[in-house]
Amino acid sequence: MSGNLRVAGDDQHGALDERNAARYAPAMAALQGLDMPALAQLYRHHYALFQRAYQDLGYPQGYFNDRLVVVIDELLATPTPKAPIELVRPNVMWQFADADLEARSAGQKLLLRVGTANAAIVRGKLTELRALLTSPGAATAPAAAASAR
Repeated sequence: MSGNLRVAGDDQHGALDERNAARYAPAMAALQGLDMPALAQLYRHHYALFQRAYQDLGYPQGYFNDRLVVVIDELLATPTPKAPIELVRPNVMWQFADADLEARSAGQKLLLRVGTANAAIVRGKLTELRALLTSPGAATAPAAAASAR
C-alpha cells in the first residue's frame, strides 16, 4: 500500500475518503489472482510445518488449522458500516469515532479501511478458502500434526 490514509475533513474529525480504497488496488489484484484450490492444496502439503511453528510459538495443545478457521470466521464477521465511516484524531493517529469499530481486532479494522468493494473481494476469497479447508475431504489437523512431532 502506497500513500497515506485519505481522510475527508479537518485535522481532528473526518471520514474515510472513498479514494482510500485505491491504495489497496495492487493487493486486491494479487488476491483476486490467487487460485484458492491450489492455495489450499499447498497449505495441506505444508501443514506439518505450520503446526510445528504454532507449537513452537507456545501452543502445544492446539491445532493451527483450528486457529486459522477461527481467524477467518472473525474476519468474515466484520461489520459493513454505512459510509462514510467517521474518524477522530485525539492524538497523532486516526481512530474510528464509533467505539465498537475502534474496539475491533486489527484484521477487522483493516477490512473496514480497505473499502466496501475491496472488503467484498477479501470476504469472497476467505469464504472460498474456509470451505476448502473445512470440507469433509480436507484432512489437515490430527493426521498432519502427528507427522510434525
